[in-house]
Amino acid sequence: MSDSNCVDDLNVVSQEILITPEKLKEKILLTASAQKTVYEGRQVIQKILDRQDPRLFVVVGPCSIHDVEAALDYAKRLKGLADKVGDTLYLVMRVYFEKPRTTVGWKGLINDPYMNDSFKIEEGLHIGRKLLVDLSELGLPLATEALDPISPQYMQDCIAWSAIGARTTESQTHREMSSGLSCPVGFKNGTDGGLEVAINALKSMAHSHNFLGINTQGQCAIIRTKGNQYGHTVLRGGNGKPNYDSVSVKLCEADLTKAKLAKNIMIDCSHANSNKDANLQTLVLENVTSQILDGNESIVGLMVESNIGFGNQSIPEDKSQLKYGVSVTDACIDWEATEKALVEMADKLRPVLEERRKKAQQAS
Repeated sequence: MSDSNCVDDLNVVSQEILITPEKLKEKILLTASAQKTVYEGRQVIQKILDRQDPRLFVVVGPCSIHDVEAALDYAKRLKGLADKVGDTLYLVMRVYFEKPRTTVGWKGLINDPYMNDSFKIEEGLHIGRKLLVDLSELGLPLATEALDPISPQYMQDCIAWSAIGARTTESQTHREMSSGLSCPVGFKNGTDGGLEVAINALKSMAHSHNFLGINTQGQCAIIRTKGNQYGHTVLRGGNGKPNYDSVSVKLCEADLTKAKLAKNIMIDCSHANSNKDANLQTLVLENVTSQILDGNESIVGLMVESNIGFGNQSIPEDKSQLKYGVSVTDACIDWEATEKALVEMADKLRPVLEERRKKAQQAS
C-alpha cells in the first residue's frame, strides 16, 4: 500500500516502549516500613468513613510536586505537625504528580519532570515512585489524583487516598478505574458546582466493571473489578461559587441520602470554595470547624493546598530562578499559616471529637 493511502497513526510522531510496572516496582521497591504506612493509612481512612474513628482526615500539601527536595522538606514538617494533632486530625500528604489542564500547560512531574518540554516520562515515573517510597518511609500516608488510567499500575501501591478531579468525575474511564483502586476515593463535584455527576460516580465505582487496561507486565489486558465501597464526595465549589457553607452541606447530605449513599463529605478548601484566593482557605477551615462544633457529623475530611512558601510562580526558562518551596501551579498557603490553622482547628475540635469517640466505644 502506498503512503498516500495510509490510514493509521496519521498524527503520531513516534512511540517509545515504556518500562513495565513490574520492572519499575522491582527497581524501586516499596519497603516494609513504607508498606506499613500505606496499609495503616488506608485502614484509618476507611474507619473514618465507617464512623469507627471520629477524627477528620486532612489531605494537605502542595498543589503539585515539582521539586523533590522541597517535597521532602515539607513532608518532614508535616510529620511533626501530624504527631502534634494526630488525636484529632489525621494528616495525609497531598502528592500530586499529574495536573489536568483546561487547555495546555505543564502537566506534572511524571509527564515533564524537568519542566522544559522534554517529556522524559519514564524518568518521571522513576522520580515519582522513588519520592513516594521515601515519603512513606517517613510514616506519612499519601494522597494523589488518579488522572491517567495507566499510571496507577506504577504508583497506587504507595497511595492511601485518591481523588478524581472535577474534570474527570463524569468520565466512565475514571469511574471504572476507581472501582479497582485499592484505596478510598473522593469524587469532586463538577466544575459547574453540581452534585449529580459525583453521586453517579459513587454509584458506578461501587459496582464491578470490565474494561481495557494494562497489567503489571505492561500488556494490554481486560481488567475485571469487584467494585470499591470506599468512595465519598468532595465539595470544591463551582461556577464561581463556593459550596462549603452549612446550607450547601445540608443539600449534599439530602442528595446522598436520596441516592442511598453514606453521608460522607469532604470539603476542598481551595478552588471555587476559596474563589481561587489561597488566603481564603483558612477561612474555609474556620467555617467547617464551626459547623462541626454546631453538630455537623457528615464532614469527615478536608483538603488544603499548602506549601513551604505562599502563592505560586510561573516556570522560568532558567530553572535556577525558581523560588524554593513555592507552587508552579495553583497558589498555596505557606507553612506557617498551615501549621497555625490546623493546630487551632485541632484544639477547637478535640473535645467534640473525643465525645464522639466515647459514644462510639459505648455503642460497640
